[in-house]
Amino acid sequence: METDPQPALLTERLALWHPHPRDHAGLVDLLAPEAVRRHLGNRPTGAVEEFQRLLRNAGSWALYGYGIFTCRRRDDDAVIGIAGVFHSWRGFGEGLDDVPEAGWIFAESCWGQGLAREAMAAALDWFDRTHGPRRVACMIDGDNAPSLALAARLGFVAYAEQPDPGRDVPLLLLERNTGAA
Repeated sequence: METDPQPALLTERLALWHPHPRDHAGLVDLLAPEAVRRHLGNRPTGAVEEFQRLLRNAGSWALYGYGIFTCRRRDDDAVIGIAGVFHSWRGFGEGLDDVPEAGWIFAESCWGQGLAREAMAAALDWFDRTHGPRRVACMIDGDNAPSLALAARLGFVAYAEQPDPGRDVPLLLLERNTGAA
């Protein structure tokens, strides 16, 4: 498979690319720090798990026409994050089965710079233009204040909670309705 010659989307500071095998090592590096995984269940990760993530990301694009973008700075090839709207099936109902779901993960070195907001605003704008107005859900750790603040800025509101096994903090389920039925 050839690398796309151009990013799928450009923002002021970012290039958002469709998933590609060249992303694998960057995903491993992105998810290696415990601080990055803290609100993702903090499960250990490695080459196998991140290859599976890469396949899930590419699979959403192949099956549904939307998915997670690999994020790089416009002037650098290093993977600094992933962001977008992918098709999910979480298995616990609550409006998160068989739906578009927003998600973002950025390197700790990028936190506090507005890069996740920039990427997600572009991804959601693209999704709305391409797939029409529809509900998009997301799931965020109840103690992940920065992601909850970003979700609110993007128009997401909480609609339910889901217990997070082994933790005292629930997962908050949020949705963004754009007026679609």
